[in-house]
Amino acid sequence: MSDVQTANQARAVALISCLSALGLGGCSATARILGSPPADLPLPAGVEVAFNHRADRHYRSPISGERRSGDNLEQFLLETIERAESDILVAVQEISLPRVAEALVERKRQGLRVLVILENTYSTPFSEQLPAGLSSHQLGRHRHLMALADTDRDGHLSASERDRGDAVRILQRGGIPMLDDTADGSAGSSLMHHKFMVVDQRWVVTGSTNFTPSCIHGDPDDRRTRGNVNHLLRFDSQDLAALFNREFNRMWGDGPGGLPDSRFGIAKEGGPVQAVMVGPTRVEVLFAPHRRKDPNHGLLLLDQRLARAERQLDLNLFVLSAQGLTNRLAELRQRGVAIRLLADPGFANRSFSEVLDLLGVSMPDRFCKLELGNSPWQQPITGVGTPRLARGDKLHHKFAVVDRKTVITGSFNWSPSAAHGNDETLMVLESPQLAAHFSREQDRMWQGAELGITSRLRRKLKRVRQTCGQGTPRPLAATAQQP
Repeated sequence: MSDVQTANQARAVALISCLSALGLGGCSATARILGSPPADLPLPAGVEVAFNHRADRHYRSPISGERRSGDNLEQFLLETIERAESDILVAVQEISLPRVAEALVERKRQGLRVLVILENTYSTPFSEQLPAGLSSHQLGRHRHLMALADTDRDGHLSASERDRGDAVRILQRGGIPMLDDTADGSAGSSLMHHKFMVVDQRWVVTGSTNFTPSCIHGDPDDRRTRGNVNHLLRFDSQDLAALFNREFNRMWGDGPGGLPDSRFGIAKEGGPVQAVMVGPTRVEVLFAPHRRKDPNHGLLLLDQRLARAERQLDLNLFVLSAQGLTNRLAELRQRGVAIRLLADPGFANRSFSEVLDLLGVSMPDRFCKLELGNSPWQQPITGVGTPRLARGDKLHHKFAVVDRKTVITGSFNWSPSAAHGNDETLMVLESPQLAAHFSREQDRMWQGAELGITSRLRRKLKRVRQTCGQGTPRPLAATAQQP
C-alpha cells in the first residue's frame, strides 16, 4: 500500500471513529482528523484576529508570488468587504492596495454606500505626483508603488497601468466619495492615523495595519521584505460598530464639497473612553486626540491600565516616547512585575525613545539637546530589545498584554503626538482567550530578538557623544515630534 493510500485510510478511520463517537456523545472537542493542521487557539465569540508574520499559517504573496508564513491581511480585508450588504465606511491613513480599491468600487457599482477618509499626505494618486517635490520617505513610497503598478517593468506607467495599479486613482475613477483631514478647512490634523473599516453597521475591522503592500506583504521592489509586522482584529458587534460609526461621522460631516463641518484632531473633541460588550468580551474604545489637560487622554488611559498589572506585562511597540509611561514601568518593576518589551529597531534608538531610559542610557538629539524629564534607569532592564526583521520591515504593532488577560491595541502609538495631535483608536480588550493570541505573537518575536544595548546602539552612542558629549537639556518650550 502506498504512503498516500495509508494516509487516506488513516483519515477515513479517524473520521468514522469521530462520527461514531458523536452519536454516543463521546467525541471530544479537541479530536481532529489525522494529518490535518492542529487546532488553533480558541477565540471569544464575536472576535477574530490575524497576524501577518505568524509562523503556523502560510499564504501565497500576491506581490512576490512566493509562499510565505503569516495570515493574509489583505484577504482578511477583502473577505470583510465581500460580506457587505448595505454600506462600507473606511477611515485609514493610506490605501495603496489596488485589489482593495477595486473591491470597494465593485461594491459601490452594486449599489452599496461606500465612503473613504484618508490622511491628506496619501489622498492624491501617487501616479500624479512628481518625485522632485517629495520627501525622502515619500520618495521611497513612490518607488514601491511604481514597482507595484509597473507590470511590464519598463520603468514607466502607461495609462492602463495607472488605472489598474494606483489605488487612490481607482477609487476616484470608481466614483467613491472621499475626503481627508483638510476637509475642515485646516492644513490637517497631526496625522489622520486611524486604521478601521465598518461594514453594515455590524462588522468592525481595526488594528495596527495600513491598507498598503509594505504594511502587509512587503515592499513591491524588494523581494526580501515580508511586510511590517502587523495585526488586524474583526468584531461582529452592532454596539461596537455604532461607536466607530459616530467617530467616522464626526470626521465626515456632510461629505466632500459641502459645508466645512468635518472635525479632525482636537476640534473633534474625542471624549471619554466608551465600553461595550462583544459577546463575553468587554471592549473599551477611546478615540484621540485630547488636549493635554483633558483627563480623558490616551496616555492617562494607558497609565491606568498598566498600573493594574500584577505579574506580567508584555509590550510590542512601534514607538515608546512618553516619559510618564516609562515612569509607570519603573514602578511596576519595583513591584516585581515581569516586563518584556520589544520595540521597532528604527525608533528604539532615537533620542526621544524611552527605550533608552529602560536601558539606562541617554542620547542627545541632532542639536545636542536631551529630552526633558529624561530618567535613565540606574538598574537597566534585561527584558527589552528589538526583533530581527528583514531590512526595510518595521515592527508596527502597538499592543500590550497585561497579566495574560487584558490586551491593549489599536492605531495608537505610545507617544504624546498620538494622544494630543493625531486621529487615533485605542482599545482595551478583557479576554484571556484573545490575550493568548497576542502572547503567542510576543513569544514568536522574542525568539532571536537582540536584548539590551545592541552593537548598533553602541556605535550610535559613540558617534553622538563624539559630537555632543553628554548633551544639554532641551528648552522647556521645545517638543519632539513622534508618530
